[in-house]
Amino acid sequence: MKKINLILVVILAATMIFQPTDTYAKKQTVSQIEKELKVLQERAQQAKKTQEKAASQKVEAQHYKEKNIEYLHSVLDEIDTVTNKLADISGQLDETKESLTLAATELDAAEERIATREVMLESRVRLMYTDGTVSYLEVLMASTSFSDFLVRADSLKMIVDQDQNLLVEHKKDKDTVVVKTAELELQYAKAETLYSEVETQKDILSEKEAEKKVLIAQFDKEIEESNELTEEQELQLVALASERSTLLQTKNKLVAEEAARVKAAKAAAAKRAAAAKAAAKITSKSKPSVASFSGGGGPLMMPVGNARISSGYGKRTHPVTGVLGKMHNGVDFAVPQGTTIHAAESGTIILAEWYSGYGNAVIVDHGGGMWTLYGHIRQGGISVKVGDRVSRGQKIAESGNTGQSTGPHLHFEVRINGSVVNPMPYI
Repeated sequence: MKKINLILVVILAATMIFQPTDTYAKKQTVSQIEKELKVLQERAQQAKKTQEKAASQKVEAQHYKEKNIEYLHSVLDEIDTVTNKLADISGQLDETKESLTLAATELDAAEERIATREVMLESRVRLMYTDGTVSYLEVLMASTSFSDFLVRADSLKMIVDQDQNLLVEHKKDKDTVVVKTAELELQYAKAETLYSEVETQKDILSEKEAEKKVLIAQFDKEIEESNELTEEQELQLVALASERSTLLQTKNKLVAEEAARVKAAKAAAAKRAAAAKAAAKITSKSKPSVASFSGGGGPLMMPVGNARISSGYGKRTHPVTGVLGKMHNGVDFAVPQGTTIHAAESGTIILAEWYSGYGNAVIVDHGGGMWTLYGHIRQGGISVKVGDRVSRGQKIAESGNTGQSTGPHLHFEVRINGSVVNPMPYI
């Protein structure tokens, strides 16, 4: 919706060029026009600052997007590592469960043995309690013979040994129960800790992954908004240039009325003839080659004499950004750095400064809604200023490599009522 509104502003500004300048001139003075031009210049500078800020924000957002993508890859690698760790821990848990099962079996057996021995001990205690306490000596002294004495001694020894073994085994099994119980508790605690650690690590990594994906989406949105803002400012600059062109035409008309019409016409004719002669001389000195272009019979003269066309008008893959299907608004003439650029036709300079991706640029208003644009001019290579009247063939700049450019060349555009057209039929 914003783009549609801005395009309507550009069209409205362009239609102002065709309003009758006589009526407009009567309502304004040169001083008023200069004040309005100053305001337009300030608005254009503000639009450029906004455009440059948007471009800077886009670069910054792209930088952080790439950083977060790189970080996301590392998080995904960590998730793979944790997944493998989960598999290892799962195996450990299985082993722990087997150990717990075995320990439980051993514990049950020990408890069963303890229970059996306790029954035996209780029986012996009850017997002793029922029959009364009888000393071992009394048993021996009651022997009827020596052989009976020996039998009684062996029997007493077996009873004593059996009781002693029973007590030792009883104590050992009880100790086993205590140890196994402690091992079970330790293994349970270990299993619970392993589960807790793995689940916590998994949750943290999942949160990081989601966080990075949200950040990347936000940076994508910022990049898209920066592109839209840059395009909006571009349209605003075109609209402001249209308004400025109308005011300059009105101003020039007021100034021109002070001179005699006949004298102005003769002077213009003389300048045109001289310019044509100079252009013809420049063209004749140029060394044409098989790949060069010197014009196709259109109303405009070649701005750089003979030159090879390095990129034509229409959609292409942008040589700097790599964007597919990007519209190329003009034609590129491959010429060395510092090559003289001539005005394709007489007109008024409405822009002579840095102009976004065009780098240093000059726009000439030829009247009747026709503009020509000359881009990528070298630093310090602009020979005219806003408001200057230039003649056909007059030097206005020198070629360079500023702005979005991959090498020295001249980017040449023709615009009709603010809209770009194929320049080739006009040259």
